[in-house]
Amino acid sequence: MQKYLKLGVKMDEKIINAFIDSTLHVLETMASMEVKAGQPYLKKDKIARGDVTGVIGLIGKTKGTLSISFSEKSILAIVSKMFREEMKELNEEIQDAVGEITNTISGQVRQKLDELGWSLKASIPTVITGKNHSITHITSDPIIAIPFATNDGKFTIEVCFEE
Repeated sequence: MQKYLKLGVKMDEKIINAFIDSTLHVLETMASMEVKAGQPYLKKDKIARGDVTGVIGLIGKTKGTLSISFSEKSILAIVSKMFREEMKELNEEIQDAVGEITNTISGQVRQKLDELGWSLKASIPTVITGKNHSITHITSDPIIAIPFATNDGKFTIEVCFEE
């Protein structure tokens, strides 16, 4: 089953749902947070939609990249709930947590995609911090962005796979 996203990009709805479901599950489990997914869309630029981003490469049946960009407000709230301690600034602990969240979501996604016949392995996550930083995906194929919202801010997942 194919679902056509805004601007005509075609991606299997089951693949998109694997990313959405995995993200919701991981944040509910790790941070006891309610998260809502928005409408996926085609991303046209390389500017991150957040202040700190975890990026992980995926390779196997295809190759691609998963990135998760958190606003400062959202990641501070998520990590505060994970650690049960108020986090007030972007620091090394936050960067480590972003890497762990990215890795955990990647693992959940890879399990779901494996059930669809997509056997993928992941690299070690890289974390980038800073206002208006850019994200370079390992393919030049279209980038699907999935926005998420929490009561404490927003974050966006980007998915890019070779066709």
